Amino acid sequence: MATVLSVSGSPSASSRTGKLLRHLDQWLTAQGHEVVPLDVRTIPAEALLGADFRHPAIVEATELFARADGVVVGTPVYKASYSGVLKALLDLLPQYALTGKTVLPLATGGTTAHVLAIDYALRPVLNSMGAAHIVQGWFTLDKDITVREDGSLALAPAVVEALTPVVDRFSAALGGTPVLAAAS
Repeated sequence: MATVLSVSGSPSASSRTGKLLRHLDQWLTAQGHEVVPLDVRTIPAEALLGADFRHPAIVEATELFARADGVVVGTPVYKASYSGVLKALLDLLPQYALTGKTVLPLATGGTTAHVLAIDYALRPVLNSMGAAHIVQGWFTLDKDITVREDGSLALAPAVVEALTPVVDRFSAALGGTPVLAAAS
């Protein structure tokens, strides 16, 4: 099927955003896609903040975007916008790095006051980068994402119910087969 780049824009290794993305990676893999995870926080700060386009980590990230058929972009919401590390990476990619790609924007946050961050902050940037199709994204409250002691993820039933068709629409846009029982 398709190759999906799953980008976590969280600066934290223990982030619910990152855990949610890695969980959704499993859903997409079950739907027949090859998923390549990219945690922006693992890119050296000197490369991101120094705008070092030639740094091997930036070159590799650029190549990952180029090879992907679809991109999932997940971010925690800070001050009504996506994360700074995600912004730093997007700024270093070629202007039209998303040309021809299907994109699924996702966000997490502590309050529903940030629910519009996807549409008013993230979607315009993704659109300006040439995305062929930006499927309807989803905002998930932090309280609805629980990391169990064994490291596995538990999502509130309402989140599973809402995210399943979101992920299925993204997968279908890439030519995948929906897996309705993908969650838990």
